[in-house]
Amino acid sequence: MRKTSHLGAGIPDVCRLGLATRGNTHLEISDVEHAIDRGVNYLNWCGKPNGMSEAIARLGVQRRSVAVAVQFQARTAEKAKREFARLLKELQTDYIDIATLYYVESEDEWRDIISEDGAWNMLKNAKKAGTLKMIGLTSHQRKLAAAWAGERIPDQGSPSGTQHYLDMLMIRYNAAHRGAEQDVFPATRRLRIPVVTFTGLRWRALLKPTADDPPGFGPPLAAECYRFCLSNPAVSVALTAPNGRAELQANLALLEDWGPMDEAAIKAIRNHGDRVRANTGEFW
Repeated sequence: MRKTSHLGAGIPDVCRLGLATRGNTHLEISDVEHAIDRGVNYLNWCGKPNGMSEAIARLGVQRRSVAVAVQFQARTAEKAKREFARLLKELQTDYIDIATLYYVESEDEWRDIISEDGAWNMLKNAKKAGTLKMIGLTSHQRKLAAAWAGERIPDQGSPSGTQHYLDMLMIRYNAAHRGAEQDVFPATRRLRIPVVTFTGLRWRALLKPTADDPPGFGPPLAAECYRFCLSNPAVSVALTAPNGRAELQANLALLEDWGPMDEAAIKAIRNHGDRVRANTGEFW
């Protein structure tokens, strides 16, 4: 199981265990800096000022060795221009590595984004200007996302005469939600684009027992849930979004015991994932 991934030109090779923030979790600046010191250099920022944005803003010379991804909300070019400028200012950086169009969940929404006045054109121009390295997309709609990743647009500057709209996908994947194995990974392997996964703990449900557990079964630790995700070679980066230092430390334990799951462990966690899904209700 490789420990780093190469995502694209101009982006440093990254540790496959990435760090994310979201609205209902909290990390101090020192927590983010601790993760970076431990080797985590893929940071996925939610776009709201927090410990991660403050840590990025004071990276200094370390900035070139850290890949910064942002969740990008805008759908129109006009709003995208304002949002991108705000993100650069908040992070005190002159470029962003990856902007992921955040939670694109319908065909109509995608068509608006790639229209003449859509956000994609603004991001394309940012790539040309060197202030953005890659354009990604986050979605729960696996089959749609895989189809969008395969779409091309004419580009006279490209050797093939076309370019893909998207450089990467960000998709949910864990032991209880494994649909990406059929719906996404075959397409991204064929296209040779990276996949970043999120919700590796299934909102922590994978860390808890279920009523249907066999005798003697104990639920996996957080590090094992991420080990499951990263044992799949189609996953470039698995994001962890801990709430505080204790959860962060539990997740970072994987870095000290790096290696793939064996077949027996994979079978056990898959079975546990099936029980979790059956007992906690289906969600997309």
